[in-house]
Amino acid sequence: MKYIDKIQSPADVKRLNVEQMTEMAGEIRNLLINKLSVHGGHCGPNLGMVEATIALHYVFNSPIDRIVFDVSHQSYAHKMLTGRVGAFLDEKHYDDVSGYTEPSESEHDNFIIGHTSTSVSLACGLAKGRDLRGENYNVIAVIGDGSLSGGEALEGLDWASELNSNLIIIVNDNQMSIAENHGGLYKNLAELRATNGKCENNLFKAMGLDYRYVANGNDVNSLIKTFEEVKNISHPVVVHINTLKGKGYHFAEEDKETWHWIAPFDINTGQLKFTSDAENYNDLTATYLLEQMKADGKVCAITAGTPGIWGWTPSRRKEAGKQFVDVGIAEEHAVALASGMAKAGGKPVFGVCSSFVQRTYDQMSQDLCINDSPATILVLWASLAAMNDVTHLCWFDIPLLSNIPNLVYLAPTNKDEYLSMLKWSLDYKEHPVAIRVPVGNTVKSSREVPSDFSILNKYEVVHRGKDVAILGLGNFYAMGEAVAGLLKEKGIDATVVNPRYISGIDGALMEDLKDDHKLIITLEDGVLEGGFGEKIARYMGPSSVKVRCYGAKKEFADRYDVSEFFTENRLRADLIAEDVINLL
Repeated sequence: MKYIDKIQSPADVKRLNVEQMTEMAGEIRNLLINKLSVHGGHCGPNLGMVEATIALHYVFNSPIDRIVFDVSHQSYAHKMLTGRVGAFLDEKHYDDVSGYTEPSESEHDNFIIGHTSTSVSLACGLAKGRDLRGENYNVIAVIGDGSLSGGEALEGLDWASELNSNLIIIVNDNQMSIAENHGGLYKNLAELRATNGKCENNLFKAMGLDYRYVANGNDVNSLIKTFEEVKNISHPVVVHINTLKGKGYHFAEEDKETWHWIAPFDINTGQLKFTSDAENYNDLTATYLLEQMKADGKVCAITAGTPGIWGWTPSRRKEAGKQFVDVGIAEEHAVALASGMAKAGGKPVFGVCSSFVQRTYDQMSQDLCINDSPATILVLWASLAAMNDVTHLCWFDIPLLSNIPNLVYLAPTNKDEYLSMLKWSLDYKEHPVAIRVPVGNTVKSSREVPSDFSILNKYEVVHRGKDVAILGLGNFYAMGEAVAGLLKEKGIDATVVNPRYISGIDGALMEDLKDDHKLIITLEDGVLEGGFGEKIARYMGPSSVKVRCYGAKKEFADRYDVSEFFTENRLRADLIAEDVINLL
């Protein structure tokens, strides 16, 4: 390394000339590829933003000038240039930094950001706060990877011209979202690229914004020249840069969708280091829905820019044709679209990551559930053991969704139960149905699975015992069985229940349990407050039956070790059995 390992702050970048910065860009890419091959992470977005990040820190004066990265999954080079290069040089320090911007790490990071389409609005707020205080510095928002399709980004752009003061919006146009871009505005970006930014039809000018275009967004010299032109500008301006996602690593350049985020891989072959032939619920979902589509032209899968998280590979999308819809990164539109589609007689299935469903709470409540539109919502990766970055936690969906009237929220425990619920939901016309898709590799049922779930909130009593009842919800049903096994060894014959319905209570069963049970244990793979267990505790409150709820405490946990996290929350069969014995 000639340059990057000597960079301790942006001041060091300013001492380099263009030729040296260009050479440093290659060094940064090598470090990125080496770390990602071992650690995994966002590959394509970071490789494409290297030159732009160098130019930003050469021209502007962070942290006095404020840079806000949308999603911040393209901020790795920024971290290297702001005193954190050690976390990319040495494998022992790879986990020293977050995969997103993190103010606790550096004064150069302004926000914790992990969700999309936020940077323009946040930057508008910084600029307005600056103006109210009578201060003078640049505010720069960086947005790309399909984030413009999100409603918040368009709201921010629409309002930005109201500032009438310094705001610089860098539109990183790499022609990709996570998968391909979708939406009419991207046709305008293509037209702008084709005309070198000079076509009359210009989305940004239509919103009252000034505009600059950089044809080669991976050329340090061109970027520096344009950034210097807009530095200290007195009004909002968009700098539209044309970049190559995955630049510098041919596998990432050729297959941009796969290499948006990648698990550890072999640098020379591009092959993943850890693979499994076991069937998982993501692939199962897509293949099953394809079968349903062939049998029924009304079935339609909807994604909001994340087809891969539920098995919709490019080949499967092509096979589905018009029965697969990608709305771009716009969960709000996806839910309202599903509601309208269901009202028109279609059978929409919207697949959404648990972490992202919170982005569309209003539409879930207002557009879908108030109208009782019979759409199906698949909540994916919903588990304490899924993603563990603070911005991507997948365990707040139960309180969020299970308390919306009219929504039937189901928690299957295995493959057969899941497919039966999914098939039923496609033809159920009374209410919208959400299904908390199990996580991990598929597990077959050892019990007969019903085909009709229309008698709402009817729990499955798998084993009837006495004194203790264990309600193991969804992913945690197996833990409930394990607890029952440990109690059996101690002479306690516990009742084991598969609740199936997250959003309702089986009142008849609860009344029955009052007769010969002293304690009810609830297990849920999510946050406790406002969750499933609290519903049971509230119902049983006036009775003499105690209820002990197991799940996670309410917090924004970050990069936790799953095993340690489960132990801290006593989410282990041995600890739960120990608690039961003590409580009895």
